[in-house]
Amino acid sequence: MAQERRQYSREFKLMALSRLEAAGNVEALAQELGVRREMLYVWRRKFQAGGVEALRNAGRPRPVEGVSAPEPLAAASAERRIAELERKVGQQSLEIDFLGGALQRIEVSRRPTDGPGGTASTPRSRR
Repeated sequence: MAQERRQYSREFKLMALSRLEAAGNVEALAQELGVRREMLYVWRRKFQAGGVEALRNAGRPRPVEGVSAPEPLAAASAERRIAELERKVGQQSLEIDFLGGALQRIEVSRRPTDGPGGTASTPRSRR
């Protein structure tokens, strides 16, 4: 039989970890909190490896009406946007340099005319 997956908030996980450090009987703490004992150890390993950010829930965070994005999330989003815009500026700079060089090559290869009404810069084809 499939078990229902329950998601716990980051605050709940932090509270459980603080109680885990002081707990003498981990099994009793797990029963009191309504989680598996192994889950407490998983959360502790994640916290030790990556800090508070490692305790986030899997998947995309759900938007909450009336609440703005947390500061670290907003900062990470802003940094990604800045990097994206810097790449775009670099790409446009390369395109401008390329087109400028191509225009210079075209201008150098053009033959000057003898004035208004002079012959074209290239001879006509004999079709």
